[in-house]
Amino acid sequence: MPPGMATAPQTPTDHPAILAEVEALGARIAAVRAAIGQIIFGQDEVIDQTLITLLSGGHALLVGVPGLGKSRLVETLGIVLGLATKRVQFTPDLMPADIIGSEVLDEADGRRAFRFVPGPVFCQLLMADEINRASPRTQSALLQSMQEQRVAVGGVEHDLPRPFHVLATQNPIEQEGTYPLPEAQLDRFLLEIDVRYPELAAERAMLLATTGSATARPMATLTADELMAAQALIRRVPVSESVLDAILALVRGARPETATEDAARRHVAWGPGPRAAQALMLATRARALLQGRLAPSIEDVAALARPVLRHRMALNFSARAEGIVLGDLIDRLVERLG
Repeated sequence: MPPGMATAPQTPTDHPAILAEVEALGARIAAVRAAIGQIIFGQDEVIDQTLITLLSGGHALLVGVPGLGKSRLVETLGIVLGLATKRVQFTPDLMPADIIGSEVLDEADGRRAFRFVPGPVFCQLLMADEINRASPRTQSALLQSMQEQRVAVGGVEHDLPRPFHVLATQNPIEQEGTYPLPEAQLDRFLLEIDVRYPELAAERAMLLATTGSATARPMATLTADELMAAQALIRRVPVSESVLDAILALVRGARPETATEDAARRHVAWGPGPRAAQALMLATRARALLQGRLAPSIEDVAALARPVLRHRMALNFSARAEGIVLGDLIDRLVERLG
């Protein structure tokens, strides 16, 4: 299990110190959301799910057609959260060394020695733009960094800056010449975030705000140290037995081997592993804090079921032949939570 996903022992709900810290952090997060909202229009759910990912200490996969502000969102997050941000445009000819760095041979005073030149992965917020356009070899270069927050080059390990987050984008409509992400890499993403078209009012506000002589600029609202403190606080937020039971019921109910729902047994090819339950534990805490609540509820589990599960399970051939949609199946499992 990844070190960033382990859950801590539960804390009593009446702990006054945690309550005071949650209230103080809630005010800071509200300021963060307001700062992002001045730049990104009509994507409130996307913003919230991205903040949930970062507060949980994880990585996110942003899936949406071009032009919906995915790159702008990552750039804005880096500024607002005070994170050192870099961007990599994934292409078929991109090599692993272009991601993690490489060793170069230096000569000084008649002596030759290898020197490590860090790649763009050595940052706090990495945008992997159109990640499915790179070859599997290059995609796998991100695996160790996302999992262990370090890379190995020439037999030497190099620690990445803290915090370290990857926000990757993927275009769902242009699949020619792309390489689908393997299941092992998809599982590294805490959430798969669906980026949709904005509503009419939001798109109107966006046009007025972005096509004039002056445009708004994001302002730094949080620091990297404050973000890491928030991530530590998330792990201290209490989770009730009912929410814990709901998480286990949802994840185990999505596996054909342990499912009680007939549709899951017949239509799921492979289900989510324990990392999905860990992701739900952290993400529900972060969502509760984002909304100013001390402890998560079953409503939080239901709201996060799709972004946590849909990239961690797959339908079999018969389900696709019958026109079964994965999102609808997840919704049926959520309904059983009561």
